[in-house]
Amino acid sequence: MGIFKRLRDMTMASINDLLDKAEDPVKMLNQFLRDMEEDILEAETAVAKQIAIEKKFKLQFEESEEMVTKRTEQAMKALEAGNEDLARRALEDKKEHQGRYDELKRQYDLAKTNADQLRAQLTEMKDEFNKMKNKKDLLIARAETAKAQKQINQAMSGFGTDNAAKGFDRMSEKVLQMEAEAQASGEIRAKNRSLDDELDGLGSSSSEINDELAAMKAKLAEKKQS
Repeated sequence: MGIFKRLRDMTMASINDLLDKAEDPVKMLNQFLRDMEEDILEAETAVAKQIAIEKKFKLQFEESEEMVTKRTEQAMKALEAGNEDLARRALEDKKEHQGRYDELKRQYDLAKTNADQLRAQLTEMKDEFNKMKNKKDLLIARAETAKAQKQINQAMSGFGTDNAAKGFDRMSEKVLQMEAEAQASGEIRAKNRSLDDELDGLGSSSSEINDELAAMKAKLAEKKQS
């Protein structure tokens, strides 16, 4: 039947094939389950209708069976009472009910067979649905792992490329240049400081000499006076 077609199609092989083409496996898996739920609801409706037909035929053939038994008993009572004509009419009516019973029993057996098949297929659908639900988490985990791995691989592919290496080389050269400029600036400052210190030293030495020379002159003057 058409309502069970998806059950035959929804195998793991077909799901994996669809996942290969899906942009978002998680959304696709959830959509598959929603579709299966809708099919199960449709199947449940069909099964319920078939069960109703089965019960209707069962009730009707049981009523006919009761009438056959009743007319048989009535025909016997009529004969016992000596009323053969009434017994004959009862048997004629029994025959009609017997024919109705035979046809209804045949329809009931067919309806029951169909209902049993639909019940079995519905059970199979629900079992398959539960299997898919249990496997969904595993498939989603696998999809997320693959997605993360792909992102990592793409990120890692940029490591060590020529552009990155050249960029590091440029920055290394720039840092060396900055260090060289800083060193040169320090040397110039140190050179300027040395000249100032030397000149300051000259002035200091001349002053000390003058002071010592003045002291010696003072001593010499005292000796001459004595």
